[in-house]
Amino acid sequence: MSLSARPPDLEVEGRNWPFRQHSRLVAANGIEWHVQELGSADARVALLVHGAGAATHSFRGLMPLMAERYRVVAIDLPGHGFTRGARPADLTLPGMARALSGLLRVLELKPDIAVGHSAGVAVLLQMSLSENFRPGHIVGLNGALEPIRGNALLSPLAKLLFANPLTSRMISFQARIVDMAGHLLRATGSNIDAQGRDCYAMLLRQPAHVSGALGMMANWKLDPLIGRLGAIASPVTLIAATDDPMVPQRVSRDAARLIPDCRFVDFGPGGHLFHETAPQALLALIDDAVLRPASRSVA
Repeated sequence: MSLSARPPDLEVEGRNWPFRQHSRLVAANGIEWHVQELGSADARVALLVHGAGAATHSFRGLMPLMAERYRVVAIDLPGHGFTRGARPADLTLPGMARALSGLLRVLELKPDIAVGHSAGVAVLLQMSLSENFRPGHIVGLNGALEPIRGNALLSPLAKLLFANPLTSRMISFQARIVDMAGHLLRATGSNIDAQGRDCYAMLLRQPAHVSGALGMMANWKLDPLIGRLGAIASPVTLIAATDDPMVPQRVSRDAARLIPDCRFVDFGPGGHLFHETAPQALLALIDDAVLRPASRSVA
């Protein structure tokens, strides 16, 4: 599938985007990245990385809270949101890790803390296997560190859909007629606010975003990363909800046993998008993770 479909425009589709006034486009390695920054330029840097099918809006509740003490930098991954210029190779896990590392070099940023959600956790852990990315702490939220449920079907299906140049346009057209966003969000087990629902609905109406999400699913291979979790040197905290219907909590528990300097934290109920529904509670756990050394204790 071509990634040449027009991406959403910050001046048009993005005019009501959360923290639009903090958005800019940054060129790095052939990709034009959508970047948002909040907080003091002199503060410690916190990098936020969303999951598959999402964008910076996923952290709309957490960003202003973290900006009180961090220079918060949130990005749209290749093929997602307002980021444009991604190639198929950029939608693989190693490709995304390389591309995001390249963006950090252009921005001259060395994050003190990196927070990822779902597939964004895998991107950060993959990056941490490089000498060029050594954040003071990585925090993973409902980390997608094994194939999402049904992947034996979804991955081959995604490959077929991604190969058809009409697929993304058909899906985005259907999203304009039916409440596709509502259906997908109900599957996450999280009841997010109206602003969040509107953002997801807008993204689903964009063929470029749908194409990027399908391409990510089609090219997502986690086995090489899982096989190297024992080589991760950065401190890691994995936080997971008890009732996530998309990525079971045991995935984070299992990964925490493989990462040398890792602590697992049970968030309790909240679904796959608990970072959107309970940002204040999450911030307390992030603060605790940064202040306390990670441990090998996994319940």
